[in-house]
Amino acid sequence: MGTDIDGVIEVRGADGRWTARDGLPDAALVRDRRARECLFGYPGGLQVDRPLFDGRGVPEGACEDVLDDEINHSHSYATWAEVAAVDWDAPLNDRADGNHIGVWLPGPDGGLVLDHVTGTPPAVLDAAEELFGEDLWPFEWPPGGEVLLEGAVHRPVVYTPRMFAPPDGPAWGPVWAAMRDLAAVHGDENVRLVVWFG
Repeated sequence: MGTDIDGVIEVRGADGRWTARDGLPDAALVRDRRARECLFGYPGGLQVDRPLFDGRGVPEGACEDVLDDEINHSHSYATWAEVAAVDWDAPLNDRADGNHIGVWLPGPDGGLVLDHVTGTPPAVLDAAEELFGEDLWPFEWPPGGEVLLEGAVHRPVVYTPRMFAPPDGPAWGPVWAAMRDLAAVHGDENVRLVVWFG
């Protein structure tokens, strides 16, 4: 479970060759298993159906900084054009997860905002059973079903990329910003992120 993510941002020159640019910003090397599953499909415990850039392998013409051996594996990549086109709120699953629940708390304006996603606590399952009259997993709750417990609203959750890898978040935001800046100079299709695990 200690698998690390590594990667590099590449730029394609006028000669068609890909070269590395300063690697990933340090913040991207956060070992967030859920984010890497949503982005690249490498298992992180969520069972995401449609990761954004799932296991594409080593891209053609990858620079020599892209490691590919027994230790470094499960490569994927994405051009800036692909990243820029992502709908960060599109569902990554066809239904709510059975093992995790979204926890909503009052936000600054008083409305509920998603605070975090967590494994479904037994107390929430017990409260749901009492509320709905039968023992159900969150994805089986009736439409609009939710449990109010200890000041938080617990709801079934269908994952989106924004939940775990927000485009302006502290972990992946710097990567996307670096790619965007390079694309402004080199073109959207000439900047790509290549990642692997080891």
